[in-house]
Amino acid sequence: MRCLHSEKAHDLGITCCDFSSQPVADGEQGLQFFRLASCGQDCQIKIWVVSFTHILGFELKYKSTLNGHCAPVLACAFSHNGQMLVSGSVDKSVIVYDTNTENILHTLTQHTRYVTSCAFAPNTLLFATGSMDKTVNIWQFDLETPCQARSTEDQAKQFTEDWSEDDVSMWLCAQGLSDLVGIFKMNNIDGRELLNLTKESLADDLKIESLGLRSKVLRKIEELRTKVKTLSSGIPDEFLCPITREIMKDPVIASDGYSYEKEAMENWISKKKRTSPMTNLILPSMVLTPNRTLKMAISRWLETHQK
Repeated sequence: MRCLHSEKAHDLGITCCDFSSQPVADGEQGLQFFRLASCGQDCQIKIWVVSFTHILGFELKYKSTLNGHCAPVLACAFSHNGQMLVSGSVDKSVIVYDTNTENILHTLTQHTRYVTSCAFAPNTLLFATGSMDKTVNIWQFDLETPCQARSTEDQAKQFTEDWSEDDVSMWLCAQGLSDLVGIFKMNNIDGRELLNLTKESLADDLKIESLGLRSKVLRKIEELRTKVKTLSSGIPDEFLCPITREIMKDPVIASDGYSYEKEAMENWISKKKRTSPMTNLILPSMVLTPNRTLKMAISRWLETHQK
């Protein structure tokens, strides 16, 4: 094999590239070109046009840049017909693009850690995504009804003013609190009221007698408040230490697979806590490994947003 060409394609390291299997015809010269996508640590996806003939030789031309991720992009893949491109990122999101208009068709946020891989199935509207959260998700969608991406402000609003009483009921069921649906409906608890609930209002107004149940509800509401705060600030949740809920300066990976601020995790362990702050399971090892990839991603994000 021989190397035909070498291109400095991204400012930082490149993590993935993929060819579209379907050629793009050039009407003027009757030649066929192939799209090439590359993605990397600079949070960008770049589209290139590649041509290769025995007469004219090899040519690589930059076409455009696809934006949408706020952290390094780890994976990208074309659909079987070349009409869509899917990407996965450190920001834990999956984005599906229309390769002709370069618009975002879908933004998927079900993964809880880095999205490291993605792949389309041949000849059908299915694709898979893999993540450091140890899951593989299989997705099916209808091109006739694309879902446009929401801005972080829209997402934050979705968790507050826009939540109806029925939305709160669905949230309760998702948290394993379906027994409280009737009480919340009786008291007309919508999204805004939900976020303002306190231990006193749960006991005095909603008459939830069980201390354990009140504590569980308060924990879930606090998680929701944290998510709203994170979305409103625009800071990727992956950049926040699970212990301090502040942007990490020196992230390390613990043996539970999660990343923490080094000082916070060392303090956690020094207090003879041998359990994971995230899973509450026993940590198999006290070794902390520097997470250089995450540290670089945070530095890059701060450089972009601190201005």
